Amino acid sequence: MSDIDQLNSSLLAEIAAANDEAALEAVRVSALGKKGSVSELLKTLGSMTPEERQTRGAAINALKNAVTDAVAERRSVLKVAAVNARLKAETVDVSLPVRSSPAERGRIHPISQIVDEITAIFADMGFSIAEGPDIETDYYNFTALNFPEGHPAREMHDTFFFNPDENGERKVLRTHTSPVQVRTMEAQQPPIRIIIPGKTYRQDSDATHSPMFHQVEGLVIDKKANVANIRWVLEEFCKTFFEVDSVTMRFRPSFFPFTEPSFEVDIQCDRSGPIVKFGEGTDWMEILGCGMVHPNVLRYGGLDPDEYQGFAWGMGLDRIAMLKYGMPDLRDFFNADVRWMTHYGFRPLDMPTLFGGLSA
Repeated sequence: MSDIDQLNSSLLAEIAAANDEAALEAVRVSALGKKGSVSELLKTLGSMTPEERQTRGAAINALKNAVTDAVAERRSVLKVAAVNARLKAETVDVSLPVRSSPAERGRIHPISQIVDEITAIFADMGFSIAEGPDIETDYYNFTALNFPEGHPAREMHDTFFFNPDENGERKVLRTHTSPVQVRTMEAQQPPIRIIIPGKTYRQDSDATHSPMFHQVEGLVIDKKANVANIRWVLEEFCKTFFEVDSVTMRFRPSFFPFTEPSFEVDIQCDRSGPIVKFGEGTDWMEILGCGMVHPNVLRYGGLDPDEYQGFAWGMGLDRIAMLKYGMPDLRDFFNADVRWMTHYGFRPLDMPTLFGGLSA
């Protein structure tokens, strides 16, 4: 075997043994570089006789071409292998679900949703929203609402009192949203049609009560408001809110210091299953209290009860949310559990409307 054949076999073996492009490049340089073994043989062509060029020169050129082709072929193989190795190392499982956007993952708290639903219903009836401070004076929270001195609601076991200020006055965390009624009567002249959603505070805590809870009240003041009006308003509200075609309600006589006469309102329902169904069945469930505004409250609000009259009602937002959406424990509303929010919460862009469906 000639020296050219030996060199050819040796170089082809080194090329085949190269495991990466760097090793292959080293073999190429050692063979075809400026001082490579094949390049050194090519330099001898000038000193050969014409006869030698025909034989040995052709063999050297054939060697060069064979090495060049082998390097190119091996480089192609190594590039494919490198791509496959990278794909294997950077594998993406395309079967995994796409991560949703924050707007899709986020949820509106059921209480916020209920407030939006109630606002949509009463706004359609011509009501506006009124708000007031959570920290109230004794006057607005009790006296102006016709709570006499010594009334049990004024006692420590029901109300959160602040320490007396420099004037000896003890403010309270409001026990209901009713103080806003008096503040509104002081601020504007009838006719008045408002609803008052907000937080309220009482010293109570169990599966259906919380020290901080939410209420919504309604107030209508004009010269002709009557019990028939309040019945119609509440029936229309319940039908729309619970999304049923009809409801059967009953008004039971009751007592509230700020209304006279006063009623507790029951709605007919079916409680035989795990979910309360309204608009059917033979059971009854209390949902709210209401009545005609007491003349003394009108006087505290700066209105003449001989000229104006009105009606008011109030209900717990947390309670009606539990009834409508089947939530068993009030305390879950305030635990900030993301799993609970994901289950019971509402998508942020699904705003409740009367024409689109409140809870659709």
